[in-house]
Amino acid sequence: IIGRLECGRTQLEVSEELGIVQSAISRLWQRFQDDGNVSRCYSTGHPRDTTPNEDRYLAVTAKRNRRSTASDLSRQLSSATGTTVSRQTVYRRLGHIGLYARRPVRCVPLTATHCRLLLAWSREHALWTPQQWSCVMFSDESRFSLQSDSRRTFIWRAPGTRYHQENTIERHRYGGARWFVWGGIILGSRTDLHVQSVTMTGHIYRDVILEQHVRLFRGAMGAEFLFMDDNARCPTVQINVDEAFNRRISPYGLASILPT
Repeated sequence: IIGRLECGRTQLEVSEELGIVQSAISRLWQRFQDDGNVSRCYSTGHPRDTTPNEDRYLAVTAKRNRRSTASDLSRQLSSATGTTVSRQTVYRRLGHIGLYARRPVRCVPLTATHCRLLLAWSREHALWTPQQWSCVMFSDESRFSLQSDSRRTFIWRAPGTRYHQENTIERHRYGGARWFVWGGIILGSRTDLHVQSVTMTGHIYRDVILEQHVRLFRGAMGAEFLFMDDNARCPTVQINVDEAFNRRISPYGLASILPT
């Protein structure tokens, strides 16, 4: 740039030739005339608030207690090393190593027995064909409480680790006024969504869920139809739904974690 300008080229010509804005060329030319060089001035910038050892301390502390807030980590660092940093500094230091504040994944508590049964069922059906799966209906239900359940708790985790065990939080279904929602899906179709505000009993499950929703699909598909029941225990009335409905059921084996 300087060579072209010294040869008599205009700043506009150099700007168009090199694809650089004219203001940058003007500043560079002015600096060359004032100082005789175009090197950038060395600047140390603002000194870092933490040392590499303190950065490692923040990372280790955040991983050991993933629900610590940035303020908590700042206080722990100050107590351990005497260095006081802001919450934003904590965010930046952890962000440099890939740790970010995220909400934990919520899941129901699973025992070793639950995990063993689920794994065994998955292995048993690993080689099923699409034709076999097309006759399977999966069902699930959710209870929506009218009481608040704050999800303002955050954890420190790295990208791609959302479902790691240390990044999940176990929550049983909680009580209080609530709505019950049930639905079933099958390849290419689904049931209507069933919503009710009363407690799900054995009789309601048989007379409404099985008779009004599941039976229609079983009648259309015949003996190959398989209903994936989550094996939820209806708390008020215990009935033998297998005998009442005479259907094929493959339970998940999760009944022991459901409220009674």
